[in-house]
Amino acid sequence: MKLLALGAAAVAVAALALTSGTASADDLPAFDFTGCPAPPTNADPGTWRCEAFVSQGKLTIDGREVPLGESRLTFSEGKVNGQYAQVFGALRHAPVTVPDLAGTTLQLHYGGYSDFQSDAERRGELDVYATLRHPLLRKGCTLGVLHTVVHDDPAVPPTVLSKNPPTMHFGVVDPDLALPATHGCGVLGPLVDRRLGLPSPSGANAFHQTTYVQYKQL
Repeated sequence: MKLLALGAAAVAVAALALTSGTASADDLPAFDFTGCPAPPTNADPGTWRCEAFVSQGKLTIDGREVPLGESRLTFSEGKVNGQYAQVFGALRHAPVTVPDLAGTTLQLHYGGYSDFQSDAERRGELDVYATLRHPLLRKGCTLGVLHTVVHDDPAVPPTVLSKNPPTMHFGVVDPDLALPATHGCGVLGPLVDRRLGLPSPSGANAFHQTTYVQYKQL
């Protein structure tokens, strides 16, 4: 689920012309920078900033759509000895109801790997996993870790909403996400897999996300 409007790090806000789109400065959410990690001790002075993302996403599994609601992510980036560096901050996601699984919720968590430096091939990469909760499921029921690689979504092009503070809106998509079967769910695990269509190979799934991001100098 290459969650989150990744890779805005490599996009220089000042270099982007204002793009037409549906988002406007009036739509801005409240950004939270409390999860921003501090720069490393050997960071180049004056080069570091924190990025705070507020995203709305959905996951499609073999034709079944799972609305993911809002997620929030922070990370810091800058230079160390003249080279680009980044430090992950936090991923926050409230549990959402899973369609076709009455009483079941899904919550996303950071999976231990991120790379938000964009290149010509993709916007960024992120590992996440999901916990599934239901009174009849074993505690520790999970889906993933999922390695997500997101690309720009042509339907939601980057839009500069403010230059002070730097604020953008854009969309990303991962059309190649592969999803494994669930793990640790107990005797009902096979039922959950059948209801969700898991495992599901690359090409049968898609992750879409629209994101607001704001930057703060550190």
